[in-house]
Amino acid sequence: MNKPVQQTSETVGGQTAATIAALFAEAGRLRAERARRHLLDLATGVLAAQLEVGPAQAREHLENLARAAGVHLEDLAADVVNGVAGEPGAAPAVESGTPLADARRSRRALAAAETHDTVDESARALLEGGLAPLGAQSLWLWRLTETGCLRLTGHAGVSAAEAVVWQWIPPGAPAVFHSAVVEGTPRWLGSGPPVGEVLPGPGRRAARALLPLAVQGAVVGLALVVWPGQVDFEPRLRRALTGLVEVAGTVLEGIEGGPPDLPTLMDVLDALGHPAMVLRGAPETLALSVEYTNPPADRSLGAAAPPVGRPLALAFPYVHAELARLARGAHASARRQSVARLPRSAGEGTGAPLLDVRVLPAGGDRTVVLWHASSDPEMSATRAVGHLEGVALFRDSVVGGESVWSAPAYRIFGIDRAAAPVPLLAMRSWLHPDDGDVLTQLLTTLTEHQRGALAVLRIIRADGTLRYVRVAAEPLVDDGVVTGISGVYQDVSASRRTEAALTATFDQLTAVQKQAAIRDEMALRLQRAIVPESLGIQELPGLSVAARYRPAAQEYRVGGDWYDALPLPDGRVLLAVGDIAGHGIDSATGMVALRNALRGLAFSGHTPGRLMQWLNEVTLRTSGNPTATAVCALYDPADRSLRWSSAGHLPLLLLREGRARLLDGPHDLLLGATPSVTYQEVHTPLRRDDTLLLYTDGLVERRHDALDQGLETLMGLAERWSGCAVDEQVDRLLEAATGDTDDDTSVVAIRVRC
Repeated sequence: MNKPVQQTSETVGGQTAATIAALFAEAGRLRAERARRHLLDLATGVLAAQLEVGPAQAREHLENLARAAGVHLEDLAADVVNGVAGEPGAAPAVESGTPLADARRSRRALAAAETHDTVDESARALLEGGLAPLGAQSLWLWRLTETGCLRLTGHAGVSAAEAVVWQWIPPGAPAVFHSAVVEGTPRWLGSGPPVGEVLPGPGRRAARALLPLAVQGAVVGLALVVWPGQVDFEPRLRRALTGLVEVAGTVLEGIEGGPPDLPTLMDVLDALGHPAMVLRGAPETLALSVEYTNPPADRSLGAAAPPVGRPLALAFPYVHAELARLARGAHASARRQSVARLPRSAGEGTGAPLLDVRVLPAGGDRTVVLWHASSDPEMSATRAVGHLEGVALFRDSVVGGESVWSAPAYRIFGIDRAAAPVPLLAMRSWLHPDDGDVLTQLLTTLTEHQRGALAVLRIIRADGTLRYVRVAAEPLVDDGVVTGISGVYQDVSASRRTEAALTATFDQLTAVQKQAAIRDEMALRLQRAIVPESLGIQELPGLSVAARYRPAAQEYRVGGDWYDALPLPDGRVLLAVGDIAGHGIDSATGMVALRNALRGLAFSGHTPGRLMQWLNEVTLRTSGNPTATAVCALYDPADRSLRWSSAGHLPLLLLREGRARLLDGPHDLLLGATPSVTYQEVHTPLRRDDTLLLYTDGLVERRHDALDQGLETLMGLAERWSGCAVDEQVDRLLEAATGDTDDDTSVVAIRVRC
């Protein structure tokens, strides 16, 4: 007897994916047809006016001309429109084209841009169809507001993080923006912006073209076209760019809408170390599409066709129904929905499963999906919980004074779930005293200027601990009145080093050449006086010590790192490393104060915890209000014991019998964060031939990798060279150091001799 054929879920999923793929392709074809009809309508209108005939006769004449000339109807239509509008493609021929072909291609790109419904779609059409063949890699479109600000309204070829930074440009900054808008003339920056000016782009010398956008003679906005390198803007290229970008002014006028709220959410998701994506659409109808994926998600999915812009059912044909169900639950309950595992195919042979899936409502018709992938070596339950607890959504009502938090917000602020959430407007009593002005500026931007804002606030919780909380918020506006605030809280206490790097970058960009030369000379002298090169091995009681210092990026030449290895009168040995946030003279000055203070305090004979407590008070009273991480250790050769305390510093590394492990101490506050901190102590017995590494984060941090990965690499390298002399081991570690953040590095290695 023949058995009935069973239709497996894999078969159903494949049929669904094929159907959706066909519909998706059909939608693309319809969009292309819409642009084609628009171009033909333009050409028909031109001929109707020139021949003084009706539209039907003009279209028939156009078709007859195309047949007689033996050219495509769209090409002839582009020629007709270019003949009266001026050739937008009057640029040098690209490698695979001619000036005529370029003009036709450009006109088709303009027609496509004019038919799109959003500025972003129009920008993408202009870039892909007209600007990219001229070598451009990105396009920015700002609209001029009534207050003289430039608001980013559309872009293409631009990352989410860049879009957030340049979303608003005040009048006069940068000056080259201001002059282009006020004078209404393009700025051709073939070798990059003028000295002292900072513009979007991949590098200092990358070419940029600033073109004011006008409608009926009035400037309505500004376009910025960016190249990957230097460009010679000869006249034909200038005419081509002017013609291509001219339509953007009409697009800005014709499409209304405030600044997009997605870039802020993108910026938060980009900060996560695990995959995340944004779904857009009404969950109850299952009409969801993938609006955004962060870089870890792109690596995890590994698909040839990126999911962004595709329907959810096409991007995830086997699990789209379950994801839609979770999205419906998240919107209905306003709470996170979770599932342990979602297979990406019935047989799990065509993609890694999605693990520990979390779905959160993100306001409006957006949903955020977070997950882990088995192909991610950094996945662990502890890391997953830590990331989710660090990000929380909130919504405040200005009228009623009420606030709604997602569950992680209660953990960020350290309050019980039964307590009432604290609105952003009432947050002042939770702040560090010096952050009141920051909150005022944030609220002013949201409520008075009615635009989104970002800020980092120092929150002092009820238990006395200090947390750095990043606030990314948008105003909720009804009929011109702010009725509420919606946004994201993110606990960034563990990543304050990022702000120090940004501060150093700002310092570099704003320093004049003469000041830079003076600072460089002073930095060199400080470096040699404070942290001199210590080559070879230093013999101290019971220990062989090797210490090295590697300066930061050459522009600064000195940073805030220090180390010390000092024998004390009672026979013990002081070992220390520290890291002050930032670079340059200010950081070096703070480093001098702390290093010398610790040296003097160590002669008191007190314990490491007490020394660290005193050093925290010194930091609070040091000019410039520095913050620093540090490790203070006292080694007693009598019993080979090490007592140590840590102020937010990286774990020590112990190498014993060829095996490395991390000594993770108490997670006490960094120096200079808050007064009256008690630092705990750890007792670590050492053995003969043990090696102990104390180091700063320049040795292990990478811009695009998690810190855990850098520590794993360091442990492997330490084990590889465990048989070397201690000075050779330190030198090899510095040569192979994986850090790429242009941060300075201090390393102290001790080996127990007897």
